[in-house]
Amino acid sequence: MATENGGTLYVLQARPPAIIALWPDGSHEVVLANLMRTPDGIKVDAESQTVYWTNMGSGIHLIDGDPVAGAVPPNDGTIESAKFDGSEHRVLVPSGAAGTPKELALDMEGGYLYWCDREGMRVMRARMDGTEVTELVRTGNFPEDTGDATRHCVGIALDKPNGHLYWTQKGPPDAGEGRIFRASIDLPAGAQPDARPDLECLLDRLPEPIDLDIDHRDGVLYWTDRGDDRYDGNTLNRAKITASGLADREVLARELQEGIGVSLDRRGRRAFVTDLGGNVRELDIDTKRAAHFTTVAHLGPLTGIDYADV
Repeated sequence: MATENGGTLYVLQARPPAIIALWPDGSHEVVLANLMRTPDGIKVDAESQTVYWTNMGSGIHLIDGDPVAGAVPPNDGTIESAKFDGSEHRVLVPSGAAGTPKELALDMEGGYLYWCDREGMRVMRARMDGTEVTELVRTGNFPEDTGDATRHCVGIALDKPNGHLYWTQKGPPDAGEGRIFRASIDLPAGAQPDARPDLECLLDRLPEPIDLDIDHRDGVLYWTDRGDDRYDGNTLNRAKITASGLADREVLARELQEGIGVSLDRRGRRAFVTDLGGNVRELDIDTKRAAHFTTVAHLGPLTGIDYADV
């Protein structure tokens, strides 16, 4: 896909599983293929030329990424990394420790990986090398509560300047029970992950919110939604971050084919969105003008995306 202002997009193809780099001239290259399992969340560190991603695990996932009804997940997902050229492929957080990891966030300065564990119903953190795996939020008990999709944690974003983390709990497909939450990045002293005094529900009754990103310049939260089109699903959305919550919510783009990933080019003032239809959409976030809408027909369903300004 062409990005008019430069940069590289790294996208995750769910089937067959692969990491793909897209360049300004429209060309693409498979960074890693045959990833074994279902990749979902991706972040890149341009300085070290490293890509990090989550694999949700095996045995319970449908093509569209929703769990099979009544199934108990094996919680065998992983978090992995590799160089931009595909070398130095490593498993950082091994099977059994990451749960069913979805969107990923990086704190390179602090040295942490953050992710949401969907069926494990947790927001989690580990050191960049995969050590010190820690629960920050727990919304239910595994496995007895796993069938309640309102507890499933999916998207995640860090607001380090204000000391907050944001995450989505998407709810069942097309149910209108999705929510967006906020809490302090660090677990308050003496608090437990399942009983945090600082947890805030900022928006509720959303169609089915998925991934998140933050425009730190303007203090705006962006998110994708893959829910019912009749109720503002399959959209890109944003809202102003305030001390009391989220304000002035608006829909920026519609007609996504099961919208999943979102990544901002903050300097270039663009948002990039992926969907399970294999599309990548670019949007000018200041004018809301869609620069282009590209369907990469020879790729399979796309999940996570991250923009690297290199």
